[in-house]
Amino acid sequence: MSKGCRCGGGKPLDLSEYIRAIPDFPKPGILFRDITPLLKSPEAFREAVRRLAEPFRSAGINIVAAAEARGFLFAAPVALQLGVGVTPIRKPGKLPWKTISWTYQLEYGTDTLQMHADAIAPGDRVLVIDDVLATGGTVEACCRMIEQAGGLVAGCAFLAELRALGGRNRLQSYPLVSLIQYD
Repeated sequence: MSKGCRCGGGKPLDLSEYIRAIPDFPKPGILFRDITPLLKSPEAFREAVRRLAEPFRSAGINIVAAAEARGFLFAAPVALQLGVGVTPIRKPGKLPWKTISWTYQLEYGTDTLQMHADAIAPGDRVLVIDDVLATGGTVEACCRMIEQAGGLVAGCAFLAELRALGGRNRLQSYPLVSLIQYD
């Protein structure tokens, strides 16, 4: 079996071919990047998971974390690839155990994320996964909460990055991988 998924004459699989652009969703002027076609293709999904995990195989990751909901779709199989556990980071009221919270600024207002208080142990090396890096606010909040718990953010990985929205700048203190970039 080959190390990576190959198609059409040995060329690497182009994951961007599995991302559908939907104009004016969820509101006029927004070009939504829909990952559903990638998730539908076992070959593309498998290859995306492999590529997300690969740069972190020797990084000593103890746990993979992701904010709901689409990040969960990639975090769990990446955690299995790395041989570690996964922890969900959720909106308030969704977790049944003691939680810690992080409130962060949005363009208009604030939002809050929570994780179980025992999800990250002091010294854990954590990989944060999400489907798309846009402004970076959600993943930055995840990173801050992980650090508040005593964990070390060993990296952030994304299927796609919307460069024009500047999320990479907010996360510049962490190793960052994005498989597909859009300007």
